[in-house]
Amino acid sequence: MRFSRAIVGPLTRLIYRPIIEGRHNVPKSGAVIFASNHLSFIDSVVIPVAAPRPVRFLAKSSYFEGTGVKGWASRMFFTAVGASPIRRGAGQAALDALDQHQKMLEQGFAVALYPEGTRSLDGRLYRGRTGVAYLALQTGAPVVPVGLIGTNEAMPVGASMPKRKPRVHVRFGKALDVSSYGPASSGKARRLATDAIMAAIHELSGQELAGVYNEPPAHNPLDRIKQALPHERR
Repeated sequence: MRFSRAIVGPLTRLIYRPIIEGRHNVPKSGAVIFASNHLSFIDSVVIPVAAPRPVRFLAKSSYFEGTGVKGWASRMFFTAVGASPIRRGAGQAALDALDQHQKMLEQGFAVALYPEGTRSLDGRLYRGRTGVAYLALQTGAPVVPVGLIGTNEAMPVGASMPKRKPRVHVRFGKALDVSSYGPASSGKARRLATDAIMAAIHELSGQELAGVYNEPPAHNPLDRIKQALPHERR
């Protein structure tokens, strides 16, 4: 992985020349959580390429299961940028993802997560879900807020390859210690910590605030009931 990262990172920076700010804000060692806005598929590539230390994140297991040359290339690339396979979904799949992140943090790794949960298709910054705050409060890991600018223009939805222009802008903010908000078992502490993290991301990204969660439209009465519940109870 180190050898692949040593090649992929510099080569990607040379080709796409991202504008990177605040690398000095990233702790050089120990567990750390990169909490970022999410605009494009390439966000999970941009953060590891721009960060001054290896970053791990979870990616769809299908990226690791392809066959032939294309499947091999996909596995090599995602492994090089620090990805680990995960079966995505709600319920148990979401809990499994949270557990995997916690284990990586307990081993002293840096991990990248998106508090919004999924990509913003309209460019606005949506409310944060509390999983990132839970991990920070549970493990004591500091949170480095990340503001990504222009990744949705460099690789819009439907594009097969990123464009070299406009240049992507990556901003690493000062590390946040959210332990003062309370224990991970407290819903109020998780919510307050999440709001503080999202405020820091907003300051870095400059996005318009959506004020709601980024969720698909409700297609049936059950979905509408779920979306009406307080997010901590879902």
